[in-house]
This record gives sequence, C-alpha cells and structure tokens, in this order.
Amino acid sequence: MPLLFHSLLPRCLQALLPSSCVLCGSLGKDAVCPACTEAHARDVHPRCPCCANPVGGHDAGRHCGACLADPPAFDATVAACDYGAPVDRLVLQLKFGGRLALAPWMVGRLHQAVLARGPDLPALLCPVPLGPRRLVERGYNQALELARPLSAALGIALAPRLLERQVETAAQSGAAPGQRRRNVRGAFALADGQPALQGMHVGVVDDVMTSGHTLDELAGVLKRAGAARVTNLVFARTPPH
Repeated sequence: MPLLFHSLLPRCLQALLPSSCVLCGSLGKDAVCPACTEAHARDVHPRCPCCANPVGGHDAGRHCGACLADPPAFDATVAACDYGAPVDRLVLQLKFGGRLALAPWMVGRLHQAVLARGPDLPALLCPVPLGPRRLVERGYNQALELARPLSAALGIALAPRLLERQVETAAQSGAAPGQRRRNVRGAFALADGQPALQGMHVGVVDDVMTSGHTLDELAGVLKRAGAARVTNLVFARTPPH
C-alpha cells in the first residue's frame, strides 16, 4: 500500500495543482508548455561548434571566422537556443527572480542539445562560480541549479566547487564589450583540494553566453590545471549584433 501511495502521489498532486505555462498560462506539467517551447526555445541555427554563434548553412560544423582568427581557450560550446525574447525574460527570472522551477525545463532543452551533438561527453561538469557577495545577495547560483540536474540526466560527475571566483567582478551584462575581458582577467582559480584534471574533458555549465569572455577565462584556468578539453554547456547564446 505505501508503494502504491507514493507512485500515485505525484499524479494526484499534478491533477490538483497543475502548473501553468509562464509564457501563455496554459495548464500542464512543465514551467513552459510544449507549444511555447517549440515556438520560442527551439534551436533553428547551424552553429559554430566552438563558440555556438549562428553560421550559414554551408558553414555548419566549421569554426567561424572569429574563432579561427582568435581561438578561445575552450574547445566547444553547446547552446540550447538563442537569447532573445521571450526566452531572455525566463533567463532573468531564473537568475534574479528566484524562479527555480524554470531550471528543470531549461535543463531539458540543454540535455537534448548535448545529446544531439554526439557521444563526446565531458567526464566532469562544473558550474560557473559566483562570488561570495553575489551568492549571499541572490541566495543561489543559477549555474549550479542547471548543472546539478544536467549532471544527473547525463550521468556525469558534478564538481560544484571545482572553480572559485577570487575577485568580485562587476556584472558582465552592464559592461561595454571592451571592458568584459578586462573584468574577468585573473578572476577565477581552481579551488583547493579539487580532483586532478590531467587529460580530462571538463564541461562548464552556465545559463547564458554573451561575449564568451567569462567562459574563455575559466577554460584557461582549467587548461592550465591539466584539462585536455573544455566544453561550454549553456542554455542560451546571445547572437552577435
């Protein structure tokens, strides 16, 4: 009887307290309904395999000109969708509004994108770290809220404290393009007591990738610690303007 109760409880709660889509308000089991997901969070672009910026159809699978001219420290980027309306509103709600119920939906999209890229999965996942002050202000790290369920879905080990932010940098979202690289230079380090990374493929998880400077800086730290390959796993990618 207890086993039957526990198996029926989620269905009963779903029937009594259904979720409503944050975009259209329709009832369902997810934070964003399938119709809105299909309309707004479906990846429709061929992308540069290194930085995930959109490329032309004939260039699918090839590095873009920017990555060829100035190769970043990371080796690949997987993005689930573009950072644009109304997806940008959902990212901000997760990041600053405490809407943690959006994280499983985002991870579902990212999980599909990762599997679509093929079998070369990282051996270890880590989130982009927040500084202590910002973590206290926000109460959670949105990158960790994505990395934890993504780790479980992919069956990949999670190292939540692999990296640490040594310098409380200004928010990248408010910085001019030329300032963003300077903001994060020397801001990160491998935390004490972390596992050896020699020859390892590490995946770095974040909610959104804009200029890529933060992820580039983190990849440099991981490579200097012995990582052989670094892949960014991000829910949304800001298209170039």
